[in-house]
Amino acid sequence: MTSSSSTDSTSAAENSGQQTISLRVLSSLSDVAPEAWDSVANPGWRLSGSGTLQKRQSKGLLDDLTSALDIEVNPASEEISFNPFLSHAFLDALESSGCATGDTGWLPRHLILEDETGTVLGAVPAYLKSHSQGEYVFDHGWADAFYRAGGEYYPKLQISVPFTPATGRRFLTGAGVNREAGLQALAAGLVQLCKRTGASSVHSTFLTEAEWTTLGELGYLQRTDQQFHWENNGYDSFDNFLADLASRKRKAIRKERREALCAEGIEVEWITGRDLTEAHWDAFYKFYMDTGSRKWGRPYLNRNFFSLINERLAEQTLLVLARRNGRYIAGALNFMGSETLFGRHWGCTEHHPFLHFELCYYQAIDFAIDRGLKRVEAGAQGAHKLARGYMPATTYSAHWIAHEGLHQAVADYLEQERFAVERENEALAEHAPFKKG
Repeated sequence: MTSSSSTDSTSAAENSGQQTISLRVLSSLSDVAPEAWDSVANPGWRLSGSGTLQKRQSKGLLDDLTSALDIEVNPASEEISFNPFLSHAFLDALESSGCATGDTGWLPRHLILEDETGTVLGAVPAYLKSHSQGEYVFDHGWADAFYRAGGEYYPKLQISVPFTPATGRRFLTGAGVNREAGLQALAAGLVQLCKRTGASSVHSTFLTEAEWTTLGELGYLQRTDQQFHWENNGYDSFDNFLADLASRKRKAIRKERREALCAEGIEVEWITGRDLTEAHWDAFYKFYMDTGSRKWGRPYLNRNFFSLINERLAEQTLLVLARRNGRYIAGALNFMGSETLFGRHWGCTEHHPFLHFELCYYQAIDFAIDRGLKRVEAGAQGAHKLARGYMPATTYSAHWIAHEGLHQAVADYLEQERFAVERENEALAEHAPFKKG
């Protein structure tokens, strides 16, 4: 593979007589058409209006990428589920609202793979970062150790959806592009971009397991962590789900649900789509700010972000709000994929026992069953979710580090960490609330 570079593009592959495949760096997501980005972010799906989701037919594009890179592999044929966080609407809302910009330490440097006609074949959401906040995969120790050794860890190149610990593809390729070839081209392009920008490293977080495996084969360091997800095993009601639990766990959940709603006047509402109003977002933003300010000092998202989401993704957004005596007192924000409900943020202005569990976990299960969704991802961390039917799930990240000494030190650490994560997941699974056998 030959390469060349200019201010905003790098040639990824070029064979005599064949189509040129190039990599281009975007300083803003607004520099690419939403339809072009979404064709690789969520191939097979189309967002219209305020986030109405539709399936679309593949155009059957010719795969010039495989021949350009001289790779003989079969194209991926599996259907890709819709992920709202990868959509142009969501990512651009983060930038347009000022949440993910150079001013906040998230300088957009998105990588686009395209042919000579400008057709987008692949993409990576990438940011040049001056800190390690808002990632949920913690490398502060690596940065401190490198600094003590005389190195500069920042800037680093972060491949992720800002402030969003949800698994999904990070190396985005369209339906007509050979998956393996596209991933290899994008991974190589990130290393070039890292060197060109003077970054110390590339960090790809909350990858799919398949991406994690391939990146490991390409020399990226592999890391694992843990979340808790609820799986819908064909349940037709919450009681049907409870029937799978051990008697003691089933009784405990029923008691928590009763106590969460026993305060006089508490009612729970599901609000989504065209029913969402700015008044709902005003209420939720108060909850979000209260929780964020107590947890990490400065919440990452501003009020304008939620208004943009309401304009662009209302149909894929769910607010679960608790009202008491006609006034909203607590709420949980969720986003919908084609198969998964993603729990994201929670907050309240009145504290009631178990109300957090009710709005974030039990109502999410109710909604997933009602909508026929396959799972609920309840966000980062939280072993307390296990007793409520959320099982440990492994999450994946991959890291390319330029400095040989730091690379080796991190590699040794990650080998031990992967083993520890695996053992912990096994130990937690033994304490699952489900009936044995």
